[in-house]
Amino acid sequence: MSEPGDTSVISDISAHHQRWRLALGKVTHRVESLSHYRHEGRVTRATGLVLEAVGIRLPLGSACLIELSSGSGRDDERYAEAEVVGFSGDKLFLMPLADTSGLLPGARVLALSGNRLDIASARRFPLGDGLLGRVVDGNGRPLDDHGPLEHAPHAPLDTPPINPLARAPIDTTIDVGIRAINGLLTVGRGQRMGLFAGSGVGKSVLLGMMARFTDADVIVVGLIGERGREVQDFIENILGEEGLARAVVVAAPADTSPLQRMQGASYATRLAEDFRDQGRDVLLIMDSLTRYAMAAREIALAIGEPPATKGYPPSVFAKLPALVERAGNGKRGGGSITAFYTVLTEGDDQQDPIADSARAILDGHIVLSRQLAESGHYPAIDIEASISRAMPAVVDTRRLRQAQGFKQMISRYQRNRDLINVGAYISGQDPQLDRAVALYPRLETFLQQRMDEIAKLEHTRAELDRLIPIDDTSPSTTKP
Repeated sequence: MSEPGDTSVISDISAHHQRWRLALGKVTHRVESLSHYRHEGRVTRATGLVLEAVGIRLPLGSACLIELSSGSGRDDERYAEAEVVGFSGDKLFLMPLADTSGLLPGARVLALSGNRLDIASARRFPLGDGLLGRVVDGNGRPLDDHGPLEHAPHAPLDTPPINPLARAPIDTTIDVGIRAINGLLTVGRGQRMGLFAGSGVGKSVLLGMMARFTDADVIVVGLIGERGREVQDFIENILGEEGLARAVVVAAPADTSPLQRMQGASYATRLAEDFRDQGRDVLLIMDSLTRYAMAAREIALAIGEPPATKGYPPSVFAKLPALVERAGNGKRGGGSITAFYTVLTEGDDQQDPIADSARAILDGHIVLSRQLAESGHYPAIDIEASISRAMPAVVDTRRLRQAQGFKQMISRYQRNRDLINVGAYISGQDPQLDRAVALYPRLETFLQQRMDEIAKLEHTRAELDRLIPIDDTSPSTTKP
């Protein structure tokens, strides 16, 4: 039996253990309530679009938070998300993703540690089928009123590049529902095309028609740097309910930061990659590649990179192919991304540096003519100036010769248009021109199409056969 003194000792030990557990619980609570950020620096300079910070080391492209004053006299903490876009010595250059009103000298810069805080999850973007029919911003946050995307799988934007030798070849035709493109500028599944146009010539309407009519499983639309009014107009009046039902729209309008505009383009591409990796055929529409380049220029100039061609720093021309090369076919037996990028030609100048660079890295270009648009010719596709580089790989020789014959007649008529209009041309001198003059009204009708009219590939080819019949006994071999 225990002595009375032993019972007292045991009671004291038990009480000591109880006090120790309470103290440990308090310490644990304090540790768990500490900040989830591992590094902290201070803002030393804020000029233009870029902030400078010291006292913190972060790699390029990493995310951080900048402390903002609430301006109300309360101790409420507000933060603006930013990204590291450069450094010089021990100084970091930060580009905010949103407005930084309330920023004070010496404001704290906090490194995101990759925990599961809501604000940290913005660096991992929602993907998957849950986004179909939704409109989101460049951060993946919903812009519509259909609820949050908390249950969608999240992933970072960066993906490893596909080995070019592992990609499936472009050997299958895709039906885009546009007669002039299907017949004369045939697009292959996995091809990347540029839509070159000035302002106000109908490029948005043409994109909307392709979004509604193209034979694709999923459509991803990136509206980058456009006016806010045009975003809603494109969704409601051009894309429509039918197109939106199988689409994801990423909108980063002109009033957002240049970093968010660039991020919006990367996010739209990342969404398309995710659907492609699931084995689906994706149509990626990005309006516009030029606004993406302009956003990259703003950032590069803000951190001190010297301008080169027409004010564009060299890094801009390195970012364009890095973005475009992510589209295209996946590995053999997988899905595909057929991409259309609009390229704004300032003053309809086809030698604009961005237009010239885009022409070199894309698989073809469709040029919209202001002259045709002003004459009421829609879609205003300049067939003579447009080309599809993948067309010889997806159609047989007969169809290729048929398209070439169509273009030759259009070109021959246009070269002699002035003579024909003033009555100086005498028929019978040039049989080929006589045929072009006789067929021109039908050729012009073939190139025109109402925005609510769909032109299927087989119907387009039947019309071409009536316009430009080719002897079936001529040699014809199918491209592999």
